Amino acid sequence: MKEATEKRKADHIKICLDQFAQAKKVTPGFEDIHFIHKALPEIDKQEIDLSTEFLGHKFAAPIIVGAMTGGTSEAASINSVIAETVESLQIGMGVGSQRAALEDQDLEKTFAIARQKAPTAFLIANIGGVQLVNGYGVKEIKKIIEMIDADAIAIHLNALQEAIQPEGQTNFKGIIKRISEITKVIDKPVIVKETGCGIAFEEAKKLEDAGVKAIDVGGTGGTSFAAVEFFRTKGDENRIQHLLGDAFWDWGIPTVSSIAEIVQEVSIPIIASGGVRSGLDIAKALAINASLSSIARPILRTAVCGVKETKNLLSFLMAELRNVMFLVGANKIEELTNTPLVITGKTAEWLKMRGFNIESYARRGVH
Repeated sequence: MKEATEKRKADHIKICLDQFAQAKKVTPGFEDIHFIHKALPEIDKQEIDLSTEFLGHKFAAPIIVGAMTGGTSEAASINSVIAETVESLQIGMGVGSQRAALEDQDLEKTFAIARQKAPTAFLIANIGGVQLVNGYGVKEIKKIIEMIDADAIAIHLNALQEAIQPEGQTNFKGIIKRISEITKVIDKPVIVKETGCGIAFEEAKKLEDAGVKAIDVGGTGGTSFAAVEFFRTKGDENRIQHLLGDAFWDWGIPTVSSIAEIVQEVSIPIIASGGVRSGLDIAKALAINASLSSIARPILRTAVCGVKETKNLLSFLMAELRNVMFLVGANKIEELTNTPLVITGKTAEWLKMRGFNIESYARRGVH
């Protein structure tokens, strides 16, 4: 089993780097969010403060590098580069699923390198929700937290991926109960994250009631794990899974729609992920009340090159975010949430059909 898990992780990295495993016909929805340009910003761009606080930790900018990898030899160098970068920029990162290291102790170092290279950065441990239903519990959670001296633990939800994987686990019965049990006994904040299909407000409320401290929406529009499994399952022996990967390539709730409906129903912090590709995307996510934005695949592509390339990309995203804030007259991150917006297109249609009022976004910040 452990060899199969390690190979699967290696396959995922290779596919995300080499294949077009992105959404095809849907977008995250950032094109539907429009800022109102402020011709009289009345602020000094050089004084803009990008810092924010999340789950008691200070971030120099509201960015984390999303969970991507670990559990395979190639992952150690990738996690090392990312960790060194986030430490220097004073932001945060999540590691990939640590299941492989629970199955094979030799793989712990591919995750532990993160804390070695990032002694003060905010690190998020990671395990699959389906594993909690199928045998893992408090003992395993504590072990993966200790493995990287994590500041928080993410429980990822990947029902679509499991449904398409030839070796997938599809018994999710009792998952909310198991999450609730974990939040009661673990002394670190529990984050629940989707892996590309988004989270609806109804389930977000259940997660908040279960004691979850933050939600990472992981919406549709970025990397598609149905697509990843599509590329993994070529061949007659997995023909059905291959066809399912194609059929469900774009399944899910777009990132912006997921954020916009969740923030109106829960009071816990929201992380925007799923197709975040620019500082403008980050600004838009924050403007609709996300607390952080998470970016993954673009960083994976730079991480295989080195620290310099990774730091350059993240620094540019911060510069782009600062420029947006200047153009809307926001001195601080929290002021973005008071910036008037216009919401159009499919996002506006989605929110109206789901019963949410979008006019409030346009009135914000108008006195």
